[in-house]
Amino acid sequence: MAEVKLHGFWYSPYTLRVVWTLNLKGIPYENIEEDRFNKSPLLLQYNPIHKKTPVLVHDGKPICESMIIVEYIDEIWPQNTLLPADPYDRAQARFWVKYVDELISVIVAFLHSKVGEEREKARENLWERLRVIEDQCLDDRKTFYGGDTINIVDIALGSFIKFIEVQEDMFKVKILQSERFPRLHLWFNNFKDAPVIKENTPDQEKLVAFLNPLIEKIKAVKASS
Repeated sequence: MAEVKLHGFWYSPYTLRVVWTLNLKGIPYENIEEDRFNKSPLLLQYNPIHKKTPVLVHDGKPICESMIIVEYIDEIWPQNTLLPADPYDRAQARFWVKYVDELISVIVAFLHSKVGEEREKARENLWERLRVIEDQCLDDRKTFYGGDTINIVDIALGSFIKFIEVQEDMFKVKILQSERFPRLHLWFNNFKDAPVIKENTPDQEKLVAFLNPLIEKIKAVKASS
């Protein structure tokens, strides 16, 4: 098997997508932890345009962008396939992956919101987007989006819902209310309890403890630039 390396941040939802995928496929890889404020020369060489993680290096060739990496892995290693075989179902899955990726703007807005009216407005905007997923994307008759097995939509959505769950603990604000989003709540419990996900997801307390000062540092860096 060709050498596989992953450059990423252990706490990043984007890196988590690739970690979950590699482990779902049973692919051995070398994890290379990057420093957000001092990225390695190799990372900058592999991703000279965006200079971001994650980057998967397969047989010396870099692949960038988390969901492109996930699809690449799925094509190279077909076991435990993540994309539906049917062209229409595959197109629908890609639609929802794109919709999920567009959630990042409202997730970041909530992350940077100030306590009070601004944060409440940010939460309402997030609720509005999550309502679409609740009503249009998920089916409470299925364990996962893909049915009985995790697929590409679950990977994309799970990473962001995990990050929202972390923000709940950071800010002591409830977003993923079970009475408001019963399907989403049921789906996420099924997803995070899947053994391969549970074993490869950072501890909640560790994430909260790490991200609180990191977010403040990022805000300070942006304010001074």
